[in-house]
Amino acid sequence: MIVFNENRVDLFEEFRNILERTNERLNECAKYKGEYFIKRNAQLLEEDVADSLKEQSLGTSFENTIEIISGQRFPDIIARQCYGVEVKSSKDDKWITLGGSVNESTRVKGIEKIFLIFGKLTDPVEFRMRSYEECLSEVVVTHFPRYKIDMNLENGQTIFDKMGTTYDEIRQPPNETVHKIVNFYKKKLREGESLWWTGSHVNPEEDTSAPMTVRLSGKLSKEERAGFIEKGFAFFPSIFSSKSTKYERFFLWLATNHGVLATRDFFTAGGRGIVQGKAGHEFFDVPQKLIQLHDHWLTVASLIVEANADFLCETWGVEKIEPDRIRQWKGMVSENFSREYEQVGLFLDDLIFG
Repeated sequence: MIVFNENRVDLFEEFRNILERTNERLNECAKYKGEYFIKRNAQLLEEDVADSLKEQSLGTSFENTIEIISGQRFPDIIARQCYGVEVKSSKDDKWITLGGSVNESTRVKGIEKIFLIFGKLTDPVEFRMRSYEECLSEVVVTHFPRYKIDMNLENGQTIFDKMGTTYDEIRQPPNETVHKIVNFYKKKLREGESLWWTGSHVNPEEDTSAPMTVRLSGKLSKEERAGFIEKGFAFFPSIFSSKSTKYERFFLWLATNHGVLATRDFFTAGGRGIVQGKAGHEFFDVPQKLIQLHDHWLTVASLIVEANADFLCETWGVEKIEPDRIRQWKGMVSENFSREYEQVGLFLDDLIFG
């Protein structure tokens, strides 16, 4: 555990005040330079934050000591070789992102305390500042366990609070951070769950994150199952096809992004029924999958409209997203389902436009 002497405490408070002024200044600039910040990428935003820190450090003990660390080092910015600032950003309306590797092998030597400045680079642009360890909510896996950052995390809810330790304690040598985290998650396992990550069987080229545990789809709650079905309908129109491979991409996405192993009975079993359409039409002999879609349509439509365009291009398997997303989605579903149900076009028109 790091213990600050009296002078160190004064220095720490001085740097924290600089950070608070920097955060205030960035938010002031965001009010009239919103479009500027929205166009910034991660590297350019680091420069913006560093410039603001230098400005606010004038006349303090940190003047002329703030520098950006080039390369893959942690944190992004250091001051007086003892404090650091990690810069994170999001291009959507969320305060959640991935943090650094839990083993912190690239941490700059001598850095005792790290803060986080997070820029939400969407209209309206906003910045927040917190101590790094105060917003580390969980551990997720890409090609190596990484912290998950949540700027809205309440006090006492960090991953370290859950483990009954502190950020500084867990990172002290001997470096057994990963071992400690794995043991923590093992103790939380329930029937039907397992730790799927071992450190040697994960594709290092994949940049997706998933929970540390894997669940069978039969262990999902009714609400969770319904939520994933809605996302399946919205993001993977191919599941409406008659191909034997129709569920593969959706099930792979469930496993890699949500740690859920699903089977073909994930959706309602076969059989057909009657659906009362919105415009007074009555549809007979409707396949169960379309009946499910009818029951969940409002949420499905909302997911389609609000989804990130690049994400939809990937899951839909298209090169671009049309201005009318719903019509584009309808076309793909109709094409995939036409052989199984001749009235699918009329059914979807009634569902969407009726």
